[in-house]
Amino acid sequence: MQIDFSPSDGTSLGVEWELELVSAETGELTSGASTILQTLGTDHPTVKYELLESCLEVVTGVCRTVPEAMADLAGSVAQVRAAAEPLGLQLMCSGSHPTTDWATQQISPNPRYAALVEHMQWLARRLQIFGVHVHVGVREATKAIPIVNALSAYVPHFLALSASSPFWIGTDTGLASVRSKVFEGLPTAGLPYQLAGWEQFESFMGTLIESGTIESVKDVWWDIRPHPVYGTVELRICDGLPTLAEIGMVAALAQCLVEQLDTQLDRGYTLPTPSGWTVRENKWRAARYGLDAVVITDEKGSTAPIRQLLEELVAELMPVAVRLGCAEQLATVATVLSTGASYQRQRAVVAAGGSLRDVVSSLVAEFDAGVPAGSP
Repeated sequence: MQIDFSPSDGTSLGVEWELELVSAETGELTSGASTILQTLGTDHPTVKYELLESCLEVVTGVCRTVPEAMADLAGSVAQVRAAAEPLGLQLMCSGSHPTTDWATQQISPNPRYAALVEHMQWLARRLQIFGVHVHVGVREATKAIPIVNALSAYVPHFLALSASSPFWIGTDTGLASVRSKVFEGLPTAGLPYQLAGWEQFESFMGTLIESGTIESVKDVWWDIRPHPVYGTVELRICDGLPTLAEIGMVAALAQCLVEQLDTQLDRGYTLPTPSGWTVRENKWRAARYGLDAVVITDEKGSTAPIRQLLEELVAELMPVAVRLGCAEQLATVATVLSTGASYQRQRAVVAAGGSLRDVVSSLVAEFDAGVPAGSP
């Protein structure tokens, strides 16, 4: 099976941000997507349906820089907020809602989601989870798979920084990211397979389509995947991020990494492909312990704190960030390491005597402020 890849002109950016609609009165997830889209226009270019009626996705156009993508998102969010407030709805984002039961939620009217629920049943109906996806442009198809393979080593970095789903239907799960474990329940989700190149990717997708496993490549929801139509590598590993500053942070990290890997390929380097078992174990450690994870760094079983690895990675990538115009956003990693990732900030509300309703209020407040609570 031949799959055409639309090459990008450099490491362009696209970001998708899934927003929760919550009642200003109760803090619970509340349907309103269809009404908001009727106000904005059902064919709105940057505001889209998601699986649940209590969620909308805002997407950017093709952006050159992280600040451009952030401004694009901010404009779409302002439109959604203006349409949501008269309905008594507020906006927030987290990997999971702290209290709402997924069984109470309505599925959006998009036929694709109805088909998904019919096919996947319980696995799809319980997907009351929210994420951030970052697309980074790749210049040619032959680079896509090596870059996906190499990026898999950074799964724990992205997941630990973005982890924002410690609670599930009123219970502290003990995890930093329950979203990542819920999503893995889908048969075509989770970590990407480590493939030898574009031809093997084409062969694998052909097998899945011919066998009826998927209808198209877009039904493969790997944590990192090539996106042939957009000509990108898409990082889907991140939990929903509560603030625009954190969106900029992971977008900068993604763009800088892809730029560095793309340059190394141009120079004739062979990109490293970490072993599958190491990637799987490191993802689990990040999902469980977040920024306190100690992850495996080589095939001998050596380990290092993810905090240390993030500090070293930012230092390594900062010259790339300066060149790409996203140094300020990449530096936000240090802010999150200081103030805590969202899962830590949510738990801090409860530790201080607050309720899970107070956690929701804190997430709404952070979303409105655009920066993590406690930021300088």
